[in-house]
Parts: sequence; C-alpha cells; structure tokens
Amino acid sequence: MTGPQPKSVDVSLSEGVTIVWSDGVTSHYTIPSLRAACPCATCTDAHHTGDYSTRVEAPKLPGADVLPIFKPTGATLRSVKPVGRYALQFDFSDGHKTGIFTWEYLRELAEHTG
Repeated sequence: MTGPQPKSVDVSLSEGVTIVWSDGVTSHYTIPSLRAACPCATCTDAHHTGDYSTRVEAPKLPGADVLPIFKPTGATLRSVKPVGRYALQFDFSDGHKTGIFTWEYLRELAEHTG
C-alpha cells in the first residue's frame, strides 16, 4: 500500500472512529458516514476488480430505484475488527457487516469529505 498508514486507531461504538495517520493528519468518521460509505458490492451496486479506482457496474435489478436496498437510518456499531494489517470491518446494528474498509479507502474518504 502506498500513502500514509494509521499511527493509531480509536474506536467508539457510540461515536465512530478516529485515525491518526503516520503523516500527522487526524481523521474522524461518524457511524452514519461509515455506513453510508460502505464499499461492499451490495451497497455500491458495483463489483470491485481489486483496484478501488476501477469499478465495474453490476446490472441493476428491476425496481431497484423504487425499493433501494439501503437507506441510512440510525445504524450504530456493534463491533469493529481488523482485517489483516490493511483494513477494518464494521458490524453495524442493521445487520450489515460485509464491507472491508482499507486504510487507503478510509484516507480517501477523509480527503473527500473534509
């Protein structure tokens, strides 16, 4: 992986996640923002090719626009676990837990959401 690595990760199941990066930048992620940014194929309606900058769109199911799979509504965190040395996986109270948030993706989220 290129780019800054996490120096410390502070998890609060009620408040969210704060990461201090190796370059001194601190990023805070609220639970709603993490749930809304889930990178899994179900939430993004895309298939990851392994390169997060390249996504292949999955075909939409009939009625998907009328009845979306996910609406962000007050999910909380039940747990957070590391995935190797490269990511975090969140278990949300709405039962969703398939998204793997790489350090690179988390840093990108912080840079784009300010």
